[in-house]
Amino acid sequence: QIVLVSGHLDSWDVGQGAMDDGGGAFISWEALSLVKDLGLRPKRTLRLVLWTGEEQGGVGAEQYYQLHKENISNFDVVMESDEGTFKPMGLAFTGTDEARDIVKEIMTLLLPINITDIYDSADGTDIDYWMKAGVPGASLRDDISKYFWFHHSHGDTMTVQDPNQMNLCAAVWTVVSYVIADMEEMLPR
Repeated sequence: QIVLVSGHLDSWDVGQGAMDDGGGAFISWEALSLVKDLGLRPKRTLRLVLWTGEEQGGVGAEQYYQLHKENISNFDVVMESDEGTFKPMGLAFTGTDEARDIVKEIMTLLLPINITDIYDSADGTDIDYWMKAGVPGASLRDDISKYFWFHHSHGDTMTVQDPNQMNLCAAVWTVVSYVIADMEEMLPR
């Protein structure tokens, strides 16, 4: 059984793509790294996918889905970060009401850093195939007030990234993915 965390390399036209979506790729990598560094071993596999081809029609996501859809019942949740890694506000979630209630409970663990909000409708080109097929999905919601200042521009460089905000995003990603991966049962569908 698999909990999939992901981001993609996206801003291929100009800039470095550090914010769009290198930040999402980084926090996904960091989530798995933190779990390993803490010596945690969840009941399910945490799988990192660093997508490509999102701007070219999501060809990487479609190929991955086609290769793995026969095992769809083993995918517990699919998570994608694609709004930069600015100050996190919470988590958007797509799934059953019962699954949403579980995710709301998980988000209470983030009360010490004041990131507990749940939003409707997770989105992400790379996880959309899975969600349409009934797999629960989650996407990071953060303060995107500056997102389009840098989106697909020469300004999308590492200097846009705030290490403190990225750490908070990684904390959200780590807590949610680890707890879901370590629950006794998969999220209800």
